[in-house]
Amino acid sequence: MASPVLVGFLTTMALIAAIGAQNAFVLRQGIRGEHIVAVIALCTVSDLILIAAGIAGVGAVITAHPDAMSVAKFGGAAFLIGYGVLAARRAFRPSTLNPSERTPARLAEVLVTCLALTWLNPHVYLDTVVLLGSLANEHQEQRWLFGAGAVAASAVWFTGLGLGARRLAGLFATPMTWRILDGVIAVMMVALGVSLAVS
Repeated sequence: MASPVLVGFLTTMALIAAIGAQNAFVLRQGIRGEHIVAVIALCTVSDLILIAAGIAGVGAVITAHPDAMSVAKFGGAAFLIGYGVLAARRAFRPSTLNPSERTPARLAEVLVTCLALTWLNPHVYLDTVVLLGSLANEHQEQRWLFGAGAVAASAVWFTGLGLGARRLAGLFATPMTWRILDGVIAVMMVALGVSLAVS
């Protein structure tokens, strides 16, 4: 039988690798080379808190209170659509990676956006707290080993995505490439927000 640590790692990798709002943001910050270590740390610590909460039984509480999920759902949908509109605006006024031609975003601004993309997304609670929490608790006494594997997967994924994205910096030295990326992000964020609102 596979180790709970390995099962937790592989399960979380399968969940986290889907293209979503948080991953798109980490990718964009990695390409820009702005505050990426802080973003990776924030995403990983957020997952650690959410996974631990799920294993501790918070997932059952969330499932039992659907009204709280409805508030989170519509708040998250509004935020995703708003972020998508901002990405669309950037697509019409693209920048490059030439440091002399752009103003770096402030650390506080980047972290607040990252926190919002992480904590205002109801899918995060369903995937991380409810689903991973339930799967971890199937391992009973070894549930925290499953959780350790899950957190390790989160750290590996965000580190690889954020630091690996820097290799794409040369490609993003032209405004057209940024226009394409921001256009894709805009469509994806608005689509996620609308699907969340009507689900």
